[in-house]
Amino acid sequence: MSRDPFLTHRSLLFTVAYEMLGSAADAEDVVQETWLRWANLADDGQAEVRNPRAYLVRMVTRQALNRLRTLARRREDYVGEWLPEPLLTSPDVAEDVEFAESVSIAMLTVLETLTPTERAVFVLREVFDVPYEEIAQAVGKGTANVRQVAHRAREHVAARRPRMQVGRVEQDQVFERFMTAVTTGDVQGLMDVLAPDVVLVADGGGVAQAVRHPVEGAGRVTAFLSVFPRVVTEAQIGTIWLNGALAVRIDTPKFGTTVVSVVVENGLITRVYAMRNPTKLTRLDEAAELTH
Repeated sequence: MSRDPFLTHRSLLFTVAYEMLGSAADAEDVVQETWLRWANLADDGQAEVRNPRAYLVRMVTRQALNRLRTLARRREDYVGEWLPEPLLTSPDVAEDVEFAESVSIAMLTVLETLTPTERAVFVLREVFDVPYEEIAQAVGKGTANVRQVAHRAREHVAARRPRMQVGRVEQDQVFERFMTAVTTGDVQGLMDVLAPDVVLVADGGGVAQAVRHPVEGAGRVTAFLSVFPRVVTEAQIGTIWLNGALAVRIDTPKFGTTVVSVVVENGLITRVYAMRNPTKLTRLDEAAELTH
């Protein structure tokens, strides 16, 4: 007996939905909705599907588009800065550099600036190499129109995506120097590793204490972070892999859980992302299965 195509492609469907939504919880809901629609097809109906992978990707894309339009309205009322829900990933994800970048917090943040259709087209074409004809069916537009949307989305993302030209080893070394400086309150160590125009963004969702506006510039970010050892006590700190990159998890009795990740460009940190919203930190104990 052959395996159900939905089970075969489930991790792919989750990855498509997650990259479109930036939320694992919403991605799971979309995948479940896709499963119900697939299961409601009679056996004969499923048998008539010549390309189950393409059919399921089309289904999950449509469901994700519907959810994305709802989320766009909800995020207008979000308290403070919004960041994607981080996912615990295995070190293997980092080995595929292009794929790791596509699921990175930095890239998901850039994708948030696209329209729902632009995001769907970009993700399907640039990450999963779906043919334009299949994308057109998924988003309900003509093929020529989809090509124009893809071109526009590529230019938009290219103008905003980080230029991560350093190797993975160097990125990890820079991150380790950064965390050593943070945990020891080393002002000079922070200044040495931060880019002059570095930006720190924190997401507390109005639930956990967090700065509600980005902290900009090496001086301000250093001043903000250098007080860590004086303010945070009894902290349990450990490195983890989040969204294909090295990150750190900080647990404290007073402040709860925080996960921190960074963007490294030309040997310096240009972005610091701090996730404090507890509703987005519920998946830190189980690695997500991402694939393309």
